[in-house]
Amino acid sequence: MSEFVTVAKVGAIPEGTGAAFPVGEKLVAVFNMGQGQYHAINDLCPHMGASLADGFVEGDVVTCPWHAWRFRVTDGTWCDNPRIKTDVFEVRVQGDEIQVRAK
Repeated sequence: MSEFVTVAKVGAIPEGTGAAFPVGEKLVAVFNMGQGQYHAINDLCPHMGASLADGFVEGDVVTCPWHAWRFRVTDGTWCDNPRIKTDVFEVRVQGDEIQVRAK
């Protein structure tokens, strides 16, 4: 069973943005969606490896900063071809800590 890893304190990731954190063997992009809601996906864009945490967030979609590939942060789906997905990670808030489940 995988365990949760604390990646940041609540308030450390500005609303509407993401930040990358190492979780287990992966680099994970954690997005603050506002109202205490966070989502996490694999930070590396499957196209060319850009950091998705550095992308532009609009609604539940992050746009890769290099080549504008768009992914839903809720389920990792590539918006232009739903058959392609990136890894999604479970996120929880415990007290003032943002935690991500390692895979």
